[in-house]
Parts: sequence; C-alpha cells; structure tokens
Amino acid sequence: MSLTASTSYFEDFAAGQKMRHARGSTVEEVESQLLTKLVMNTADGHFNEHKMKATPFGQRLVFGLVTGSTVIGLATQDTAENALAELGLDKLRFRAPVFLGDTLTAYTEVLETRESEQPDAGVVRFKHWGVKQDGTIVFEGEREVLIKRRSHWIEP
Repeated sequence: MSLTASTSYFEDFAAGQKMRHARGSTVEEVESQLLTKLVMNTADGHFNEHKMKATPFGQRLVFGLVTGSTVIGLATQDTAENALAELGLDKLRFRAPVFLGDTLTAYTEVLETRESEQPDAGVVRFKHWGVKQDGTIVFEGEREVLIKRRSHWIEP
C-alpha cells in the first residue's frame, strides 16, 4: 500500500509536462483576514472596506501571498506529494486582483528536472499559475522541490 501519490515521484516529471490541478478553492473571509493578520499585513487594501469602496477596486483585496499560497497548495497533491524539501520560490507575480468570493484554480508546467546530490531524490522546477473563475490569470511563480525517487521508496 502506497501512502503517497503513485505518479509524483521524481521519475514521473519531465520538462514541458503541463497539469491542470483537479481542485479549486473559493477565497473566503477566513483566508483573507486571518492569514493576512498573522503575517501583520494590516494595509487598508485588505482591511478597510469603507475606504476601498472609494477606489477603482470598489472592495477589499485579498493579500497576494494568500493568493500565491492557495495556488501552490492546490498544486501540491500533484507536484509535491513525495517532496523531501522545498528548495526555492521565486519570480512571483500577482497579475490581477483577487476578491472575497473568487474561486482559484491552479495550473503547472514542469520547467526542468535535474539530478541532486542525494541519491534518493532529484530536483524539479515548476512554474505555477493561478486562475480566477473568469479565466483571469492572477498569480504566477516558480518553485523548486527536492522529490523522492520511486526507486528509493520502501513499502511499509
């Protein structure tokens, strides 16, 4: 019996491979408020509904890192189920605003696979995109993950 996804070992990834991840997530008040406050981002854009009504947005914005972490979380089942370590996260872009009630879905492309210094794992570089329900791309970023090789999996 395997405890992790059977198609997410290092050997299963190849440059150019593209994925549309199965799950979506609607951003609710808890993500927008709780997580944003936990990182001490108390900007009016996230917390002052009255002030934001007078802006071109017309409402509060969801904190960009909440958007990014939601997208990466949606991709994790397919990209990091056998991860040994998160090695890097860069080239983050928040391309369009996200509001309460927006539903995000995630897409991924494998940019590169390469050997690591560990015999039981290799490095995969992913590009992730987050898309709102209307098709607007709201997030993109690159991520490197150290992923276990299937050949080193020990059956429990």
